[in-house]
Amino acid sequence: MAVKIGVLALQGDFAEHAAMLTRVGAHPCEIRRPEQLEGLHGLIIPGGESTTIGKLMERYGFMAPLRARAHAGFPLWGTCAGLILMATNVGREQPLLGILDITVERNAFGRQIDSFETDVTVDGLIDGPLHAVFIRAPVVRRIAPAVAPIGRLADGTVVAVRSGRLFGTAFHPELTDDPRLHAMFVATAADA
Repeated sequence: MAVKIGVLALQGDFAEHAAMLTRVGAHPCEIRRPEQLEGLHGLIIPGGESTTIGKLMERYGFMAPLRARAHAGFPLWGTCAGLILMATNVGREQPLLGILDITVERNAFGRQIDSFETDVTVDGLIDGPLHAVFIRAPVVRRIAPAVAPIGRLADGTVVAVRSGRLFGTAFHPELTDDPRLHAMFVATAADA
């Protein structure tokens, strides 16, 4: 039986994650209501606009169930806006899950026009660096001891973290042709 991975489908690039999950042999499910969390092996919170996604998560009742699941060891992966939503601090008032003890700086590289692509070495991935797409991307500025930096830019800037079964990436791996991070997450979810 395929590993069933949800992709929060309230706003953002959820369809691209679903396509990548299919490529790595998982069964993706677009999640729009909290009751759809039942039976999942893991969940991806995609990129998009973090304030909008957070407000929709509050409106539809996702915050408490996701926090409870995260604390119980449920695999969650936030990409870009999803990373922001998983953080405990983003330096401004907005809805947050607060499940990764990190401080994130939103739009750390500038505006949309400042978006870029580069290679990132990610701990645990074999076969070399991962090509990463950064679109109005955040960066991780503070990391608690329970959180490990697993991906950095050449200048040392942290752009990927992991704490147990919680993953966060500042970039969009679903916008590339490289499925390795999705495969890593699916493997983590399968082992949970």
